[in-house]
Parts: sequence; structure tokens; C-alpha cells
Amino acid sequence: MNSLRIAHIAPVATTIPPPKSGSVEMMTSLLTEGLVAQGHAVTLFATGDSTTTATLHATYPHGYWHDLNMWPWELYEMLNLAAAVERAADFDIIHYEAAYYPMSLAFVRLSQIPIVQTLHHSPTVEEVKLWSRYPEAPFVAISNEQARLLDGLNVIGTVLHGIDTDSFTLRDQPDDYLLFLGRFTEGKGVLQAIEIAKRVGMRLILAAAEDDYYRQHVAPHVDGRHIVYVGEADHAAKDKLYGGARALLYPIQAREPFGLVLAEAMACGTPVAALDRGAVREIVDDGMTGIVFGDLEQMVNDLPRVFDLDRRRVRARAVARFGIARMVDEYIRVYRQLLSSARGRHC
Repeated sequence: MNSLRIAHIAPVATTIPPPKSGSVEMMTSLLTEGLVAQGHAVTLFATGDSTTTATLHATYPHGYWHDLNMWPWELYEMLNLAAAVERAADFDIIHYEAAYYPMSLAFVRLSQIPIVQTLHHSPTVEEVKLWSRYPEAPFVAISNEQARLLDGLNVIGTVLHGIDTDSFTLRDQPDDYLLFLGRFTEGKGVLQAIEIAKRVGMRLILAAAEDDYYRQHVAPHVDGRHIVYVGEADHAAKDKLYGGARALLYPIQAREPFGLVLAEAMACGTPVAALDRGAVREIVDDGMTGIVFGDLEQMVNDLPRVFDLDRRRVRARAVARFGIARMVDEYIRVYRQLLSSARGRHC
């Protein structure tokens, strides 16, 4: 089939791919590289210090996470998006990765080509009500959980995230620790992970960037022996931490539209112990790649069931479900569906 000319709009907070954490930036990079590998002409609108096989359009040399003078950050994001819309004649489709909110909605009636939005958080009712001013604007949901929250908007497809499963290493024999990896916020459940580790008498490693929540609520529990903090992890460190863990703890407190750490851990063969919140059941095959628990007490009591899962089977299932090629193929189908609908309206 004919290749597509795609403008892919990344956040301009940091590089694409990100140096350490940054799930939106990582997803943007993986999709971009996958589209190029399949022969599509992709222009990535990102910071100048990004690395890509696509054509790079750099509105700024670096991101606002690294330069406090780049304020307000919203204006930098808007102008990066506008740069793509101004070149709309060069593309078949514009894909905006909405790290914070879909400011791209303001352009959907001004652009001569379709603009599709991928949202990366769970929207509130108030947000969806505001966005419904543009009922024709197409969204791609990252899970059925998110699609449900986007009810009333034009959700044209659901595409689960993919990961570079080849870059994660299977560990048949893990070390003897539990792992929490993710941002330090109340909604991520780090304090619950600490409680679980203490109650089952196992060492817990915490890996995330230090922030105010960590300093105020988490640091008092860190003793360097039973609760160990190792800082923010780059990819090599994550691969080692995932592979060495008996299980990844995911006692999530907030409903999230995806959980990238779940797929990454499973790609190392590491099973997950997760609470039944948000999109967890769309990612975890209960009883195969992890155990989904109804509450914390059940997780504490039945954690050994997670350790008993076959790590090779966990890895194989993660590769089958979360490979990059699957994600890329599904996005291409969405793009072509959107273009076909647009042509039909203009006939």
C-alpha cells in the first residue's frame, strides 16, 4: 500500500526518546521509528537534541524540563504544534501526542488535513465536557478504560501501547526482592508497596525520580536495607531491576489509562502483582503474567502465587501482546480509516 506522509508531534519537554523516564516521549519515539521502518515518510516535531530516523523538525534546541527560561511551557507546546499545522500541505495526517491536554483541538477546523489526538492521561468529566466543543475531532484511546472516559467524543480506535520487547532481557532466576518503579505520587501506590513489602518480610527497591512527595512521605521509610531507594533509572538500569525482581508491585490507587511498567516488567519475565484499577486487566493476563487483586489484604496474603508464575511464559505473552509492530500496524489502520472518511466527506 502507498506510504503515508505523517507529521508526528512530540512533547517538547525533553528529548525523543527521553534520557530516563517519560512514557509519552518513549511511546512517541517507538511509534515514529516503527512507522519509518515500515516505509512511511514521518516528520517528527520535537527538540533539536532528539534522535530519530525520521525527518526532524526542531522548533527549539532543547526542552523546557532542562531550561527554566522556557516559560510558559504551554506556549512552547502550542508553537511546536502550530509549526506542523502551518506545513499541513506537506502531510497526509497530523498526529498529536497530548502529554497534558489536547490543545490540538483548536486547530482541527483550521487544518486542511486531519489531526488525530492521542491522550496520555485519564480525563476528568469537566475536561471531556470542554473538549466536546469539537465533537468531530478524532481521538485514539490508549485503552478501553480511557475510551470509556472519553465517552461522547469521536474515539476512532483504541491502540494499546507497545514496547521494544527485544531491548528487555528475560531473567529465569530472579534475585530476592520486590520492585516499585514509577513516579512518586499518592496515586501510584508507593506507600502501599512499602506496606506490602514490610508485611511479607521482603526487600523492596524503589526506582523513580526524587520529588517533594518522596522527600515528605517516602524517604522516612527508606532504611537502605529493607526499603532501598536507587533513584531514577535509565533503560539499562530498568532492565536489570525488572529482571532481578521476584515481582513488580503495582498497588495503584488512581485509575490510570495504561501502566507501561507492567508491560516492561513482563517483557523481562517478571510477573506483576497489581490492584484491580483502571486499565490493569487490559494489560495483565490474570493468572498468566501476573495476579490482579481486589484489595491490599488479598495481595499480601496471596503474593506467593505471583512468584509461582512461569517467567518464560510471562515473557512470551508480553512479546506477543506488546511488540512495537502490533502498535504501529494498528495506528496505520487508524490513519487510513481517518483518511478514507475525510475523502468521503469531500466527495
